[in-house]
Formats: sequence, C-alpha cells, structure tokens
Amino acid sequence: MKDIIRLIRPQQWTKNVFVLLPLFFGGALLERQAMVGGLLAFLAFCFIASSIYCFNDLIDVEADRRHPVKRLRPIASGAVNMKTAYALMALMLVFSMAVLGVLYLIQMPSSAVAIKVGGVLLFYWLMNICYCKWLKRYAIVDVCTVAFGFVLRILAGGMAAGVMLSKWIVLMTFLLTLFLSLAKRRDDVLRMEATGEAPRQNTSRYNREFINQAITITASVTLVCYIMYTVSPEVVERFHTDYLYLTTVFVLLGLLRYLQIAVVDKRSGDPTKVMLKDIFMQLIVLAWGLSFLLIIYLL
Repeated sequence: MKDIIRLIRPQQWTKNVFVLLPLFFGGALLERQAMVGGLLAFLAFCFIASSIYCFNDLIDVEADRRHPVKRLRPIASGAVNMKTAYALMALMLVFSMAVLGVLYLIQMPSSAVAIKVGGVLLFYWLMNICYCKWLKRYAIVDVCTVAFGFVLRILAGGMAAGVMLSKWIVLMTFLLTLFLSLAKRRDDVLRMEATGEAPRQNTSRYNREFINQAITITASVTLVCYIMYTVSPEVVERFHTDYLYLTTVFVLLGLLRYLQIAVVDKRSGDPTKVMLKDIFMQLIVLAWGLSFLLIIYLL
C-alpha cells in the first residue's frame, strides 16, 4: 500500500490549490454552494492528476531505472508492476469522474456546470497524456504546457464555484507557473553542467543564460499583471475597495525569495518541496493571504 500511495503522489495534490483560487479572489469563501463546488473540482483534479502520475512513470520506466534518484520510484524499482500501475491509472480516472457525478447531482437542474468542468478535466488529461509521450521533449513547449495546466485548474475552479475570473488572474496564473517551471528547469541545467548528463531529454536546449533571462522576464511581467489586477475597475467595484494594491509588496517579496532560492541556494528543482519546507516563503504567503482577506472582507 505504501508503494501505491507513492505512485499516486498525494503530496503533489497541493498544486491543485489553484482550483480554489477563484473562491479566494472572487470573495466567495463564505458562500456555501460556491465552496462545495470548488472543493469537488479540487478533489476531481487530485484524482485525475494521480492518473497522469501513474502514466508518466509507466512511460518513463526505462529512463527512470537509469536515473540515480528516480530508479527508486515504485514502478522503476519493481515495487509496483506495470499491470497494477495501469489499473491504478484507470481507477484514479474513474474516481475523478465519480466526483464530477456528485457535482452534477448537486448542481441540478443547472447541471451544465459539471459538464463544463468535465470538459476541462478531459482536456487536461489528454493534454498531459500528450505531454508525457511527446510534448515534454521540446524546450519551451514543455514549460508552457505545464503552465497552461494550472490555467485549466483555475478555469475549472471558477466554473464549479460560479465565479467570473478576471483576465488578469488568468494571465498571472500562467506567468507565475511559467516562472516556477523555468526555475525548475534551471536546476536541471545546473545538474547537467555539473555531471555532463542531461536530466531531461530537452535540457540541452536550455542554458543558464537563457534560463536566467526568461525567469527575470516572467517574474517582472507576473508582478505587473498582479498590480493591474489589484487596480482594475472591475476588481475595485467587486470588492468596494481600492486598497488591494497594498498586497503587491508580499507578491514582490515572494518572487524575490524564490529567485534567491533558485539563483543563490540552487534548490528550485521541486516547487512543491520549496513551498512546504521554506519557512520564509510560507510566512510571505500567509501574510499576503491574511492582508488580502483583511482588505476584501473587513475594510
């Protein structure tokens, strides 16, 4: 059972918090129906992501067996056989569809919401199947595909919660996750420079100079998008406040801290681990969240 859990990677489910962002940015955290819809969409994404993790390890099994760390993965190490992995992949997909079924029943008679969310989930699943088999071989295409996956998360979350998303939030989500993906590729480039071997098939199409410039550009544009979001007329009208721009300081601090982790500490290989282990980053995110909530709910 331990190896099965390792294969579906529940620790990576934290990425699906993006599904809940429309609730936060839409000021709908206190609306019961919106919260239930958002949580069901979150759970559906968790299961479908685990289905993709199984498929990824099945596709990469031979390469993983030659990798010093990935050879310990359940399939590569032989702890879980391929037949079981394929069955688990299908089971996770079924669980995701079952959660959508619950959303369908809750949203009746306006069940079109669940159908739309299901369409987004299906597209996400097919896109990631293509990513595992082909798209991750191509530099730039790989990081853009990963970033677009997070855009699909917030779109599904907005649909499930009945929250209209600002165009700035959509752009900011894509740019922020592109920034994180590029920082992760920087870690691969450093490993390639140190060992002479490319950790990924496309790592040779990146180098440190290109990655550094790309990270700087995406971080800068992400910050601009956030500022534009906080001062946009529709957001000011929705929350009846024009003080949201004050939270920009925490976004800037968060970007600078992550740049420090990537460039100075050279440990940006896993954004999930960074967020779960770096206390300074956690404090920044907490301060941002509390200040945002204070402004939109209390001021």
